[in-house]
Amino acid sequence: MSVRLGYGTNGLTDLRLDDALSLLADLGYEGVGLTLDHMHLDPMAPELAARASKVAKRLDELGLGVTVETGARYVLDPRRKHGPTLLDADPDARARRTDLLVTAVRVAADLGAHAVHCFSGITPEGTDDDIAWKRLGESLAPVLDAAERAGVPLAIEPEPGHLLATIADFHRLREQLGDPELLGLTLDIGHCQCLESASPVECVRAAAPWLRHVQIEDMRRGVHEHLPFGDGEIDFPPVLEALSATGYQGLTVVELPRHSHAGPEQARRSIEFLRTALADTAARPAKGV
Repeated sequence: MSVRLGYGTNGLTDLRLDDALSLLADLGYEGVGLTLDHMHLDPMAPELAARASKVAKRLDELGLGVTVETGARYVLDPRRKHGPTLLDADPDARARRTDLLVTAVRVAADLGAHAVHCFSGITPEGTDDDIAWKRLGESLAPVLDAAERAGVPLAIEPEPGHLLATIADFHRLREQLGDPELLGLTLDIGHCQCLESASPVECVRAAAPWLRHVQIEDMRRGVHEHLPFGDGEIDFPPVLEALSATGYQGLTVVELPRHSHAGPEQARRSIEFLRTALADTAARPAKGV
């Protein structure tokens, strides 16, 4: 099985970053989804390059791969969750989000990361969809330029409630931008269960050519709530089998951002659950994708 398991630091926000990385290595994770935030490699604080260099060295010592994630809730605006977005009416506000993503690309290059994750944001009230899509494309253009220079893929995530909410929306953006080579997809397995018309297994198969990052957790149909494994409706062995069969080489990162209060225990339970699911998958007769 080729699935490489990681855990997101947005589910370990009560731990210092070095403690979080050591925990994940000790538990047997192969990587980390590192959310740039005020408690973990703050992208807004001084001497970012020097701090990133130290983190890169630590990741290497621990044998951990990394994907840079950019879903910090209040890193740009302490009063507005995930604000500003790439869709804001104010061009200066949009530029702040673009600048953060460009910074994330530079950090990812310094860390040797597999990809940089991002999302579109919610369409502002009263904004026409065509205008929102135009803003999204324009806001991402400098980020894609930076990604090309750095050789780091940008992996945009379909997020329930956002302008770009589904895999079909990803393809709309990809085609709008002329299918840039370094624009890929973050596939969240829980979001597939929550929102997509296809099953999570079918979503993995359909997304395979564009996969650059994968997030995983349990979820229920129609309810956008990230749940510990076993608390939702997803049958994971077939999903992991389909993911392995794609040949995807990046990380599959557990995404439990609302469980930081119990982060170390959730990290332990999650890897035990996924190891059992992977063993079950490996014991099944081989199937094609």
